[in-house]
Amino acid sequence: MMRLRRLSHSYGDEPVVDDVSLSVDQGEVVGIIGPSGVGKTTLLRVLSLFLEPDAGSVELDGDAVWDADEDERLALRRQVGMVFQDASLFDATVARNVEYGLRVRQGWDERLREQLRSLVGSTATPDAVTDALEIVGLNGKLDQHARSLSGGEAQRVSFARALAYEPDYLLLDEPTSDLDPRNTGLIEEAIGEARDRGIGVVVATHDMHQAERVADRVGVLLGDGFTEIGPTETIFENPTDERTRKFISGELVY
Repeated sequence: MMRLRRLSHSYGDEPVVDDVSLSVDQGEVVGIIGPSGVGKTTLLRVLSLFLEPDAGSVELDGDAVWDADEDERLALRRQVGMVFQDASLFDATVARNVEYGLRVRQGWDERLREQLRSLVGSTATPDAVTDALEIVGLNGKLDQHARSLSGGEAQRVSFARALAYEPDYLLLDEPTSDLDPRNTGLIEEAIGEARDRGIGVVVATHDMHQAERVADRVGVLLGDGFTEIGPTETIFENPTDERTRKFISGELVY
C-alpha cells in the first residue's frame, strides 16, 4: 500500500494542500478529481517522491520514505512511475524512448551485461518494451521516430515507458488532456491493464466522466483538501458531503 498521512504543503506563503490523507492499494485505480489549481499535481509529485511535503508522511508498503536514507529512498522511488500531462520524448525511436526507464533503473550488473550484448552486436528489443507498447497499441511502431508521432501516440509512448519497468504504483497527471476519443480510449484501456497486473494507479483528472469510467475509488479535492474519498459509485450517485454533491452536479464552480 502507498499511503499519505496528514500531508500539508505550501509554495511560499500559499498553502496548496492541508492535512490530506490518502491510501492506494496495488491492483486498484484511485481517481482524484477537482478543478484546476486545487493541488492535484502537487499530490502526485509528493506520491512520486520527488517533492518532500512540509508536514505529514509518505509510506510505501509500510516504509516511511522521508525517514529513509538516500539509498533506501532511491530504491523506494523506483517502485513508482509517473506519466505527466505533456509527453516528453527523446529524439530517438519509440523503442529507445520506452527502454529509457529500464536503463535508468537497472543495476550495474545488468548494465554490464547490456554492454557485453552490444559488443557482440545484439540489438534485440527487451520483451518488457514490446509488451508495454502492445498494451498501448503501438507495438507496430518500435522503429518509428518519436518526433513523427501524433500527440496522442506520444502520450501512449510515455505511458508505455512508465509501464516497461513494472512499477508497483503508477501516477497519471491528466493523462488524456486534449486527446481525441480514440487515444483517450486506448489509454483508459491501458489503465485497466495496469490494474489487472497488480499495479496501484492514481489518476488525477478534471474529467469526472473519465474518473467514473476507470476508477475503483474517487477522491474529490476541493479547496485545500478532500471533501470525501469513497467507492466510485457512491461518490457519483450518493455522496455524503454537500460540497461533493454540488461539485459533481455542477452547482459548485471554482
